Amino acid sequence: MLDTIKKDAQTRMQKSVDSLRHELTRLRTGRASTALIEPLRVSYYGSDTPVSQVATVAIADARSITITPYEKTMVAAVEKAILASDLGLTPTTVGQVIRINLPPLTEERRKDLSKHVAHEGENAKVAIRNVRRDALHQVKELLKDKQISEDDERRAEDEIQKLTDKFVKDVDGVVKAKEDELMAV
Repeated sequence: MLDTIKKDAQTRMQKSVDSLRHELTRLRTGRASTALIEPLRVSYYGSDTPVSQVATVAIADARSITITPYEKTMVAAVEKAILASDLGLTPTTVGQVIRINLPPLTEERRKDLSKHVAHEGENAKVAIRNVRRDALHQVKELLKDKQISEDDERRAEDEIQKLTDKFVKDVDGVVKAKEDELMAV
């Protein structure tokens, strides 16, 4: 019974850390990444389709991304999607290839992004603490129903706290790595 509670808590905490990592890959750090383009959707024969399904997205060099649509007619639609997005990027089209040059980030923008990273990290920590609260509540319910002893409850609480500390430390590591990446000139 206690093992399932701990495993469930561990799985949910890991999902919080993974979600943070995924969210931070979408942040523009001045270095080209295909993750910037992932959320873009293009109107493809009447339905919204991810850009990666209608074009080849590649990193040309450290500061530019190339997008090559599979169909010539999609060039304008992909350009329109990039301009309409909140990425603040301007595409350059040469024939059928769309190139996006990523300008270097200003110091002010780096600081804003750093604050955003810290905020996302704090949200992940809150999610982990909520998982801990739920797990501790389940343990208390077992004690109240007399399915476990007080010693088992104390042991389970300690193990859940250790799990929480481990995942909070993981979040701190992810946030620190992203902030270092942002501040690197």
